[in-house]
Amino acid sequence: MNNPSQFYTTQKATHQEALSKIKGQLNISSTIRVLLFLGIVGSIYATFGLWKVMVGVLIVEIALFVFLVVRHSKLAYQRDILKALVTINETELKVLNRDFHDLPSGKKYHEPEHFYSQDIDLFGRGSFFQYLNRTALESGSDVLAEIVKANEITAIPAKQKAIEELSTFPEWRQQFSAIASLVETEVPATTVTKWLQEYTPFVPKHGKIGARIFSGITLASFALYFLGFIHGGFLIGLFIAGLAIIGRFMKNINTLAAHTGKIQSTFDQYYKLLAKIEEQTFESDLLKEKRGHVINASQKASGVLREFSRQLDALDQRNNILVGIVANGLFVRDLAIVAKIETWIANHKDDVAIWFEIIAFFDAYNSLGNYDFNHPLHHYPEITDTQVTLKATQTAHPLLDPAKAVLNDVTIDTEQFFIITGANMAGKSTFLRTVALQIVMGNIGLPVCAQKTTYTPIKLITSMRTTDSLTDDESYFFSELKRLKFIVDEIKNDRYFIILDEILKGTNSTDKAIGSRKFVDKLVGSKSTGIIATHDLSLCEAANDLPQVKNYYFDARIENDELYFDYTFKEGICQNMNASFLLKKMEIVD
Repeated sequence: MNNPSQFYTTQKATHQEALSKIKGQLNISSTIRVLLFLGIVGSIYATFGLWKVMVGVLIVEIALFVFLVVRHSKLAYQRDILKALVTINETELKVLNRDFHDLPSGKKYHEPEHFYSQDIDLFGRGSFFQYLNRTALESGSDVLAEIVKANEITAIPAKQKAIEELSTFPEWRQQFSAIASLVETEVPATTVTKWLQEYTPFVPKHGKIGARIFSGITLASFALYFLGFIHGGFLIGLFIAGLAIIGRFMKNINTLAAHTGKIQSTFDQYYKLLAKIEEQTFESDLLKEKRGHVINASQKASGVLREFSRQLDALDQRNNILVGIVANGLFVRDLAIVAKIETWIANHKDDVAIWFEIIAFFDAYNSLGNYDFNHPLHHYPEITDTQVTLKATQTAHPLLDPAKAVLNDVTIDTEQFFIITGANMAGKSTFLRTVALQIVMGNIGLPVCAQKTTYTPIKLITSMRTTDSLTDDESYFFSELKRLKFIVDEIKNDRYFIILDEILKGTNSTDKAIGSRKFVDKLVGSKSTGIIATHDLSLCEAANDLPQVKNYYFDARIENDELYFDYTFKEGICQNMNASFLLKKMEIVD
């Protein structure tokens, strides 16, 4: 069994040590670059007037300077990756200590009318999504949100195997997340793929060949100049001609550069993410299938995307005066680069959307694998097709402190309903959310907080937190009726596990009792399965008339003028309520 805390502590120390070394190398690299720059200035002064000597020396020195710049950039990237890895392990250590409320909450994904999102604290501060989510990309976060909201019950064993396999690659997952965390997205991935699909080329058909010919003429002219066969004025004329050619396409090139400048970082990091996917072999069918979309016998997606990233980076270098003017005048550089970019777009624009989707998938599934790794005592439900919908032994809500959580057993058959009564604060609502979240996690393919679980997959629908709406001018009661109508309509089309916390809370007790009983009869008649919590003891009488209904309760007791809860799920009907006691205890009433 893995020890998450020990793993994260070791990884953090390892990456911090490597980070310290990289910082030292960067300091040395910076010093060498400054000294070389001073050397370039000195060589210009020493060889001034000896033009051929000066040009030759400068070419060598500038080439060396460029090499050092590239090497420094690589070191800086390694430093940033190590910083990200240190942060990742620090985050996991905090979460293991139940400190996760500063992580992204997923509030933007909240849907009040969703099947269960609002009722089980799926999104928002302190939510399950906040506890689960480790995505580094916005697109990955979107995919993860869709996974937890999907209410999908197909291919669960395949999802379980994929998540379980990813949990065994913690270093790989962290490397993937570290790379993804460095992606700077000014433009959403969907916008990028749309732009590629709609791009209209402007370089002439033979523009690429023309640029190569012009560059060949320039190189030959330099050779002839150094050999003394031509005058330097010819080179100046060639330089002016190159600028004139570039000037003809300048407006379109500037427009293209403005677009690509915003997406270059995305492609630079995404090809590295694809490379991480390609380098890792998988055994589970789902992961192998996803990986297969980015690697085949003829080419690797990372190489193709890397080529495009380099082209975009090369175009971005035109903002450097040395590149933008000198290289364009002598080699019509921008025209050659744009021609390559347009050829790439024509050949691969349809592939990019698929590759981006695969990256988002792995970013999302890494969070699921990370959850499994962090919870070695959780177990995957055994997926069955029996008359038992859910049988969980020693189960609790995963967000409760394991040291304090009270574990319960629950077994509910298909087409069976539990009516749960209990004193205030005795644990009814927590139990409802425990069962609901266990169903959601089971459908996702996650291990659940239980010693053992057998589960016949079923979709979930809840009504636990109905609110009134000032915006829509709806009363609380009408909002609740709309939710119940939603449930009635849905169960006509599919099988659902229904969880209700009180029925018809917005009406008087007599009307509530009559209406609640009729609604229970309807649910039972629909052959649904579920749990209903209530303070209305008269509703428990349904168990006398309907064999599908059983009564359970959470108890409270008063000893020495103090209230005690055991939070234990018991069969029967609660007899001890505590509202009056609490009103008196808190000196609200006499």
